[in-house]
Amino acid sequence: MKEPYKHFETISIRTQAERSQNREHSVPLYLTSSFVFDDAEQARALFADEIPGNIYSRFSNPNTQELIDKMCLLEHTEDGIATATGMAAVFSSMAALLKSGDHIVASRSVFGSTHQLFTKIFPAWGIHTTYVGLGNPGEWKEAIRPNTKMFYLETPSNPGLELGDLEAICEMARQLHIIVNVDNCFATPYLQTPADFGADLVVHSATKFLDGQGRVLGGLVLGKKELIQQVRYFTRHTGPSMSPFNAWVISKSLETLAVRMDRHCENALFIYERLKNHQKINKILYPGSPGHPQYAIALRQMKKGGAMIAFDLKGGYESGKKFLNCLQWISHTANLGDSRTIATHPASTTHSKLTEEERQAVGIMPGLIRISCGLEHKEDILEDILQALNRI
Repeated sequence: MKEPYKHFETISIRTQAERSQNREHSVPLYLTSSFVFDDAEQARALFADEIPGNIYSRFSNPNTQELIDKMCLLEHTEDGIATATGMAAVFSSMAALLKSGDHIVASRSVFGSTHQLFTKIFPAWGIHTTYVGLGNPGEWKEAIRPNTKMFYLETPSNPGLELGDLEAICEMARQLHIIVNVDNCFATPYLQTPADFGADLVVHSATKFLDGQGRVLGGLVLGKKELIQQVRYFTRHTGPSMSPFNAWVISKSLETLAVRMDRHCENALFIYERLKNHQKINKILYPGSPGHPQYAIALRQMKKGGAMIAFDLKGGYESGKKFLNCLQWISHTANLGDSRTIATHPASTTHSKLTEEERQAVGIMPGLIRISCGLEHKEDILEDILQALNRI
């Protein structure tokens, strides 16, 4: 049955699990490990996937299913699964679909743990990756081999905020029957829907903007039904399942995602404009500004520029560390997408396992600072950043 509403904000609030006999207005928590069967025949049919229904919360649960249903509507995908963490989603979206001898073409600009998958874990399984420039479709084409099975990219990328041309990359992959797997964590479905450009899979760390308040861990893999069936089989038997409580929290958080992202974007653009000519900054990037080298791509595929800003400090590595030590209240923590503004120094933390050459290749300069602009008043955020800059 077609939903009686079509706008993002209404879908994110009104998509809920079926109301129980208790007539609750807000969806309850289903904190149970298993579910009872009406009779032996129903149990057999459930295990045979002949009828839908809950068996065990490692397989499915009303809270996780509500979150999946909601995210599929928001991301314009056919099906999905929920996982314990964002990295469980990233790993499962590849491990479920790849085998020894397969090849991945991936952007160089990926999260540090994703880089470890490509360079340390998958090669031991006979799965190899070729890195290419995210913003250069020609490099993607040149890297394709007869055994290339998947394209993987983040856009905007972490932490350099580089953009990939989703339309061009997806069209190239479609012609060669290559799976396109997009990490949409930074943009969220409110700002960007990769499936509309042809992406086959969309992954999320729900820990970030989807929760939005730094409370719980979670991940999602969304996409075409035939691919998600394989991912579901993999996760069902390997066990990286999301807890019902975390699913309930994230699903409730989605009700405010649109208004939160509007404020995040407003604050980020304001901070960018005030810092773009600062004398202690070599370079500053924000996808929502005409100053970004791929602003034309942002206009085509993003609603707004997002919450993330990256700037390279004069003075390099030591300036980056001193800047963090001089902040008075902006959080210094290994997270992003929070209601609270967060600053990190990727070269010494999230991307420290990369070599200096690898960091340089993806634009992670020694003095790079990544700011996740929160929901505080924009003038207060700016004041703390400026006083720290003035002290380095």
